[in-house]
Amino acid sequence: MAKAKATANVELCKGCRLCVGVCPRQAIIPEETLNRKGYEIISIDLEKCIGCGMCYKICADYVFTVE
Repeated sequence: MAKAKATANVELCKGCRLCVGVCPRQAIIPEETLNRKGYEIISIDLEKCIGCGMCYKICADYVFTVE
């Protein structure tokens, strides 16, 4: 059975970075790349991600999915 992993819809991201601080494995990386709305986005290091869902729980903009 595959481990759970987080994915991000960066077009919904508003660059608040709350997810970066809450990730226990430092798997969420702030980027300088902008989405279509002009916000800096994040990326996820899938090698580090344990699928804990902390990013999903803290994000008010529904950027994350954990599967």
